[in-house]
Amino acid sequence: MRKLVILAVLAASLSVTACNTVSGAGKDVKAAGTAVTNTAEDAKH
Repeated sequence: MRKLVILAVLAASLSVTACNTVSGAGKDVKAAGTAVTNTAEDAKH
């Protein structure tokens, strides 16, 4: 029973960490896309 509780806590910790990592990567990709868009807009003018 104790091993099951430890396993559940570890699994929950990993899932929370993974969500934060994916969220951070999404923000980075969005920022890069915004930078490219801004550069393209500046080049037009």
